Amino acid sequence: MYSLNVRDHFMIAHSFAGETFGPAQKLHGATYVVDVTFRRKALDADGLVVDIGRASEVVKALLADLNYQNLDEREEFRGQNTTTEFLAHALHQRVARAIHAGELGESARELDAVCVTLNESHVAWASYEAAP
Repeated sequence: MYSLNVRDHFMIAHSFAGETFGPAQKLHGATYVVDVTFRRKALDADGLVVDIGRASEVVKALLADLNYQNLDEREEFRGQNTTTEFLAHALHQRVARAIHAGELGESARELDAVCVTLNESHVAWASYEAAP
């Protein structure tokens, strides 16, 4: 399996509901380093997994919508604990929509999997991987 990874980051504020989260129940910030890994069994006609420039631009645009946002105030996340795991899945869905819309080129529709990893710190991260 071939893979290509692009990296970016975004900063958010949020809070969590539930005793499990202790002090994180209060509003706090997070800066995530985001890795999006595109996977395919065979390279496309140009010898690529996906165009790295296009992938970088698409990921940057998807993250820009969330950057410097209080996720507690976003309608799409209302009533949801926006944990690192949850956000990895939400970003995967956004990347998948971009792929299906052709934003990463026609050959990107042949990707076998996309993995989105949110690095919360240098010692903790969460990922979501599935077909786009």
